Amino acid sequence: MGYELVIFDCDGVLVDSERLTVEVEARMLTEMGWPITVEEIVQRFVGGSSDHMLAEVEKNLGRERTLEFDRVSSDEIATAFRDRLQPIDGVRNLVESLHARGLPTCVASSGSHRKMQLTLGVAGLMPLFEGRIYSSSEVSRGKPWPDLFLHAANEMGADPSRCAVIEDSINGTCAAVAAGMTCFGYGGGLTAPADLLAAGAVLFASMNDLEALLA
Repeated sequence: MGYELVIFDCDGVLVDSERLTVEVEARMLTEMGWPITVEEIVQRFVGGSSDHMLAEVEKNLGRERTLEFDRVSSDEIATAFRDRLQPIDGVRNLVESLHARGLPTCVASSGSHRKMQLTLGVAGLMPLFEGRIYSSSEVSRGKPWPDLFLHAANEMGADPSRCAVIEDSINGTCAAVAAGMTCFGYGGGLTAPADLLAAGAVLFASMNDLEALLA
């Protein structure tokens, strides 16, 4: 393989958490007075930082309602994760196969470490990435800026030009491209495949197809 490192996004790539998250967020924001659809949330916020989303919520609902939304939605999303969260189909076999080939992997996500401990823990994927998990809280600028992916590559001792990034969002794809990395866009998530392609990703439809592309 020509890559030194494969960097996985977490939400929507390793675990099917995006669908649960946007359902809760769209419902709660609409009930609180900002009518917004799941599709709008996907387009505007998926793959970006929570700080950016909360700033937009505050513009529409004010400071107090934003604090309420942040607190209550976090609790509801965590409950949904514990009850219904599943790993993305085929991703465990993919990661184990990459490790068997000697290709290192890590996680770089806009989510917090606390969130990833929950999601990767519930999905049973934490042992695959223990000690190699990076959050946007560790850099000054999150996706779509390249900082997080460059940070992950530096920590892993890899040349950015020889890193492959697995993403499912426009923000994440733009960040990978800006970092000088090859981005593979998972078309089985919430973001339209055409949008991932336009942002610069190499499309794939199933985790079962990805190992061949990485080779």
